[in-house]
Amino acid sequence: MRRRAVIGDGTRAAPGPTGPEGTVAAQQPRWRTHPDYAASRAALAAAPALVTAAELTRLRRALAVVAGGGARMVQLGDCAESFEETGADHVRAKTAVLHALADELVDDGPVLRVGRIGGQFAKPRSRPFEDVDGVPLPAFRGHMVNGEAPSARARAHDPRRMVRAYEASAEVLWVLARERDRRNPGDAWCDGPWASHDALVIDYEAPLVRADAGQRILGSTHLPWLGDRTRAPGSAHVRLLSQVANPVALKLGPTADPAELAEVCALLDPDRAPGRLTLIARMGAERVTDLLPSLVAAVRAGGHRAVWLSDPMHGNTVRAGGHKTRHLSAIVDEAIRCRRVLERAGEHPGGLHLEVAASDVTECLGGKVDRVERLGERYTTLCDPRLNPDQAAELMRTWIRA
Repeated sequence: MRRRAVIGDGTRAAPGPTGPEGTVAAQQPRWRTHPDYAASRAALAAAPALVTAAELTRLRRALAVVAGGGARMVQLGDCAESFEETGADHVRAKTAVLHALADELVDDGPVLRVGRIGGQFAKPRSRPFEDVDGVPLPAFRGHMVNGEAPSARARAHDPRRMVRAYEASAEVLWVLARERDRRNPGDAWCDGPWASHDALVIDYEAPLVRADAGQRILGSTHLPWLGDRTRAPGSAHVRLLSQVANPVALKLGPTADPAELAEVCALLDPDRAPGRLTLIARMGAERVTDLLPSLVAAVRAGGHRAVWLSDPMHGNTVRAGGHKTRHLSAIVDEAIRCRRVLERAGEHPGGLHLEVAASDVTECLGGKVDRVERLGERYTTLCDPRLNPDQAAELMRTWIRA
C-alpha cells in the first residue's frame, strides 16, 4: 500500500455487512466466509486515510457556495473505474476531460469540479446473477468485488480486492492532490479536482473511518454518495455517513418518497449546514417534472440548504443492438426539465452528475454516434454506457443556455 502519515489510530475495524448496530446493508458482496476476509479488513483498518479533515473543510465551503447559488458544480467520470487505469497518465486524461467540460459553464460563474474517480470500483446491480451463454454467473459488481471476465473464477467475490481498491485509490488521489496544489494555491477551491464515489461496500468504507482534527472522517474519498438502493433511513449506509464529517450526496430515483427523504436528510444533516448535502435527481426524462417537485419541497421544508444536481443518465437507459445505451436527446431533455423544476421551486440548479469517458467511446446514441450499428465500434465500459466528451460538451452547452 502507498503509505502516508497515519491519521488517527486506524485500528478499529467496523462491523461486517450487517452494518453497525444491526442495521441492514443492502447490495453487499458475499465473501464473509473467504479465508482472507478478516485480514483484508484489518489491512484497511491499519491503512492511512486517503483524505484529510482540512481538505473536507475546504470542499464543504465550496459546496456551500454552490448551494447558495454562487457557483455551479460538475461531477463526472467513469461508470465503474478499472484497476488498469489508475496511473498518472490515465488520471490526467480523465481530469483533462473534467476541466474541459467544466469550462463550458465558466461564463456563468465559478465551477466546482468533482470526479467519479479514486474509488468508484463497486457497483450495485438489479440482479445478483446473469446468464452468459446459458450459464448463470454472479453479476460483475466492479473491480473491488470481482472481475468482468465471464467465468466462475473471475466472478467470485474476493475480499482481497478491497486492498487492491485502496491501493488504486491512493494512486489516483495522490495525483488529484498534486493537481489541486498546482491549480489552486492557498485556499482557493473552484478548479478542484475532488474525488467522489458510491460508498457502497460497507466492508471497505467502515474500516477507513478515522479521527482527524477532532472529527470523524471517512478516509476513502472527499464526497461519498449513496445510491437509490442504499439510502433508506435505517440502512447501514445512512448510519455510517451520518457519523462522519465529509460532505455527502444522495441519488434520488423515481421511487424516492418525500417523507423518507426528509427523514434521511435530517439524519445526515442535523445541523442544516450549507454544503453538507448534495442531492442528485435521476428520475428519467418522462418522470422528472412530475416526481421531483415534492422532493424539493420536502427538503426545503426541512430547512436544508442542499446542492441540487441532475443525473440525467441513469433514468434513461435502454437496450438497442444488443447493448445497453442512452439517447443523448433524452439525457438533454431530463437535464433541462430538472433545471426548470428547481428554478420554479426557487432552488439553484447546481449542475450535472454524468457518466463520461475520457476517450471517444460509442456507447450512447447521439452526435457522431448517429445509428445503432455504431454502438459496437468503441463500446468499452465496464458497466453502464458513458457519454463521450463531445456528447457531454453538447449537453453542457444546451443545459446552461436553457
